[in-house]
Amino acid sequence: MMDIELLQERYHLVSDRIREMLLEKTVSEDFRDYFHTMARFIQMTDKLRSDLANGWHLQASLEQLKRLNHQLYEDILPLNYSKSYGNPDYAVKRAGAGYGQLLSFLYTEIRGLIAYAYENRLWDMTIICELFIQIYNYFVEEESPDLKRLKEVIYWYISDYSDMTLDDRFREQVDPELSFNTDIILNADLTDLRYLYHFGEYISENEIQTALYLNQLSDEDIDQMAETFVGGYVRGFEASKIDLSKKKTVVIHTNIGFERVIKAAIEKFGAIGLKTIIFRSAVGSINKKASRIGIISTSPNDQYDYDHRFDQALYLDKALNERKLAVSKRVYEKYKELARDYAGPACLEVFGETPFVPESKDSVLKLDDKQQKLMIQYTNQNATLSNEYMDRSKISFTIIAYPVAAIGSDYEAVFRETVKVNTLDSRRYESIQKTIIDVLDRADYVYIKGNNGNTTELTVKLAHLKDADKETKFENCVADVNIPVGEVFTSPMLEGTTGTVNVSSVYLNGLNYVNFSMTFEDGMVRDYSCDNFETKEENRKYIKDNVLMNHDTLPMGEFAIGTNTTAYVMARKFKIMEKLPILIIEKMGPHFAVGDTCFSRSEDNQTFNSDCKEMIAKDNEVSVLRKTDVEKAYFNCHTDITIPYDEIGEITAVTLEGDQICLIANGRFCLEGTEELNDVFDD
Repeated sequence: MMDIELLQERYHLVSDRIREMLLEKTVSEDFRDYFHTMARFIQMTDKLRSDLANGWHLQASLEQLKRLNHQLYEDILPLNYSKSYGNPDYAVKRAGAGYGQLLSFLYTEIRGLIAYAYENRLWDMTIICELFIQIYNYFVEEESPDLKRLKEVIYWYISDYSDMTLDDRFREQVDPELSFNTDIILNADLTDLRYLYHFGEYISENEIQTALYLNQLSDEDIDQMAETFVGGYVRGFEASKIDLSKKKTVVIHTNIGFERVIKAAIEKFGAIGLKTIIFRSAVGSINKKASRIGIISTSPNDQYDYDHRFDQALYLDKALNERKLAVSKRVYEKYKELARDYAGPACLEVFGETPFVPESKDSVLKLDDKQQKLMIQYTNQNATLSNEYMDRSKISFTIIAYPVAAIGSDYEAVFRETVKVNTLDSRRYESIQKTIIDVLDRADYVYIKGNNGNTTELTVKLAHLKDADKETKFENCVADVNIPVGEVFTSPMLEGTTGTVNVSSVYLNGLNYVNFSMTFEDGMVRDYSCDNFETKEENRKYIKDNVLMNHDTLPMGEFAIGTNTTAYVMARKFKIMEKLPILIIEKMGPHFAVGDTCFSRSEDNQTFNSDCKEMIAKDNEVSVLRKTDVEKAYFNCHTDITIPYDEIGEITAVTLEGDQICLIANGRFCLEGTEELNDVFDD
């Protein structure tokens, strides 16, 4: 048990020392501004912690809370970012190469103090301040301290405290007793928008306008949205024949602003015996992921997030990997009962923000080849360890998405249309999709060709059925785990899956790709390109970092045909195609996923379509290695690439006998029994 009095003494000592820094001129002028800037920021978070502990935020006016929120985040806002030490370009310009990257990394760690102050996490605040002082002292002792020694300080800070930082992070994700965010949602007056500023996240017009709009809706409207969300979650368990009654907790991922819906969802989850967990996206480098998860808000600056996505390059090595895995093993064992209670995530995503096109910078930290392999190795080993304690074959999930105000002047109209899209008649789509599946079950392979300048030409090899009366190659996906309806999807065979996928513009994992192309040979990525940057090398690195996730190649893990023409027409009507999330985009045409299959780590779960046929196409030639060498079977990533209807020339099923059955021609469904999907185009 941590000695609270000793911790408070440590914190007061470091706070006093940091105040003294502002009066000192012992550091070289090249670095003095950085340390004074960070010392002032730390002082601001120290006052913030004290004010919050005294309940200031409960009495403050809306304008006071807005002003504080701006002060906390103004340094990394786009308008100020060119002169922020969070910007590696600026840090390098002021401090020089090597020093600049390290100090910019330290800057991002220190910004974590905002979250820790709101949650009164004194230990986390103390160790970050101690790290800052330790680095400062080296610059006091020497005008240009040895960079290797500075990196060692960072390394041991990450390594030595991993027992605590990894423990705290895992507990946040499985223990409903850690209820900081849940308490705000359940106890605040949601008609008083001051509550938005109690989370400690950046609050933009998106969060404000979302909360204002939801406050206009009736209790019945909110209840319907919550029921769609929770109902999809429950149906996911039913479809996979997983016993939800054995679980005790559900994790909700959401964006701030949707609290009325989330509060109603919490109550509905409680009615079926599930306690809700809502944790904050990680702020410390050791726990950060490629994308933010938890309760989040609009990023104050996407470029800042992008610039720091590989900060682990500063300290990652084999020994640290091994230590993190050893610590994680102890943590999983410590919380194994809580882990066993976990049912899976329920995710409410948003869309509509201005599409982000990143700037490529030479100054950012980058993983070298050895570190890329270490990162992949750690991800695989940690996923395997996680699966021992949180068996993915016994959990499920659901995802739904709604727009935010940044989508434009049609925000409320788009919101209403999205609600309609999210509640389309599943039975109607299920029937139409069965017609498609019946043809695909007869096919040996599917041929896809682009149109209107799209250069896609691809053959997708399908699994073989042993008993066509009882088995199927495609899952008939309606509105359960993935809302909205609808798609049919399979895990294609790799051998025989060959050709090129092309799309004029696509957003993958939140990043835009122009004229994206990926070539497959026997199901494995052989080549790839886009036109985002000036050189071929920059474009290839962009794809390798953010789509291949630093793997040299990936298999095609999924082939699907989306049937939601209503969503497609909505996108065209409001001109928001580029702003829609993959959750909706993937239902608006054929899509191909690179990485793991949709059944990753749950391949042995039996799943059946409504016609009682068992879905058997869950493995490919790579994933089946799980039976002999699990580390070679999984990549722990899955990225969908969708071709919109207007770029499709044809999708044709080809049988073993050579019969060709056209499913889509020139962007329209042409198979008998599916033509009504085209009605919305005419309407």
